[in-house]
Amino acid sequence: MNGKEIVSKLDFILQWIYRLVVLNVVWIFFSVLGLFVAGIFPSTVAMLSVARKWILGEHEIKIFHTFKKTYRQEFATANILGWILTMTGVILYFNYQLMKNSVSAFSIVTPFAFYLMVFFYMILLIWAFPMLVHYKATWKQHIKNAIIVGLSKIHYTFMCGLAIYSILYLSLSYPGIIPFFTISTLGIGVMWVTLRVFHKMDQGLKVKSL
Repeated sequence: MNGKEIVSKLDFILQWIYRLVVLNVVWIFFSVLGLFVAGIFPSTVAMLSVARKWILGEHEIKIFHTFKKTYRQEFATANILGWILTMTGVILYFNYQLMKNSVSAFSIVTPFAFYLMVFFYMILLIWAFPMLVHYKATWKQHIKNAIIVGLSKIHYTFMCGLAIYSILYLSLSYPGIIPFFTISTLGIGVMWVTLRVFHKMDQGLKVKSL
């Protein structure tokens, strides 16, 4: 490997480090701007939108401008979808506490049904926001499609889950990277996997329309 190749690869690595840091910081800024309650979900959608563009080869986009535009456009839908998922998670948590502290005649059936609901909930968490970023639809359609795609492409769902777990495990092991890399890296990982599925789906639709 000659000097030019080393410099080129080093420049490539540094550019990606810069992008990830900027995207992570912008996500934090806009989340705080919305007092987290109203800002975290549109910020997450905007972050995924930027990550999507990078993966599709649009490396020269203005991060702040693109982020801000998506944040405003998807503010309402992202918050509706995000808070539905949040409240669903809260309900599941309280159901878990009730199930843990009660003795039921349906002691075998109840845990099975609960963990099945948790499984569907995890699918929604993984696929709902990437769906919102890639496709134009209502929040109800995004929820329905997230379940359908997540189940029909279950191996990709597990790939996403493994990527999320690995990044979170690394971040919790080295907390210093959280303000700079964790959210943006999660976005890249999730969008890289889900875009592979969306691309195949879109190609299939094109073939059917011919």
